[in-house]
Amino acid sequence: MAADWDEQELQEFLQQSYYQNYDLLRLESGIALSPEVKQAGMQQVLFYWQKMRDVALNVSETEVRLSLPGNESPKERIFGIEGVVDIVREGGKTIIYDIKTHDADYVRSHIELYEDQLNVYAHIWKELQKQPLDGTAVICTEFPDEVKDALKNGTDEQLARAVERWDPLVEVDFNTRKVKDTIRSFGRVVDQIEDHQFAPPPVEKLLQPFADRANVRFGTHVCRNCDARFSCAAYRVYMRQGRGRADQAFEQYYSDLEIGEPLEEWRTAGLDSMSDVEEMI
Repeated sequence: MAADWDEQELQEFLQQSYYQNYDLLRLESGIALSPEVKQAGMQQVLFYWQKMRDVALNVSETEVRLSLPGNESPKERIFGIEGVVDIVREGGKTIIYDIKTHDADYVRSHIELYEDQLNVYAHIWKELQKQPLDGTAVICTEFPDEVKDALKNGTDEQLARAVERWDPLVEVDFNTRKVKDTIRSFGRVVDQIEDHQFAPPPVEKLLQPFADRANVRFGTHVCRNCDARFSCAAYRVYMRQGRGRADQAFEQYYSDLEIGEPLEEWRTAGLDSMSDVEEMI
């Protein structure tokens, strides 16, 4: 149906859906965003529509849950692997897309990390479910630095050029022969977790620049993707260092989460919309 709409109708639909989803999440979480941050999120959705229009219009299945149960770790623990992907069937070809909250440059420079995961998904889809598969790819949701800079300080023309050069889609080669090695690696991690052989890095590590991204701290780039960060002693100290406006604004939010108090509003006074919100996630 969307393919028959004109551009204005599509944008109105995206805006309506965005604000409906936001209202539902606000009611469920008790957390509200400032108008500036909410508008920045809407702008990001529209930019992704502009860049990923062909993929969006041809998605045949969304949030497809792929599961590989009954795996055995080196210490004979049984575990399962599960993931959620989008499937696009177009022109006789089938592509698996995995959405990641990383920027495309990082994904390309660490492609082996994503190959392992997508190889398992490809194995489940192609070998176990006997479905055709012609390719896999990652869709990266984080803006590259050029787009962030143009949003913050650039003109409309600079922003348009930055968005034009931005490619959020990273194709990933799949090789099902690597699947067994990946599953064994997952099994070793399962054993480490079950044996309590894990510990957070020291807070000094969290404050250091992350790998090849000198302007992004380890605690921002890595810890924001960790589900255990709110119970992590190192992350607690990191957030209370008050390094940067986003961290300072987040400290009260973090403390309220820690003691379980409901939040009526997430106040983001003084934040630079998307660039600072990404520091807080």
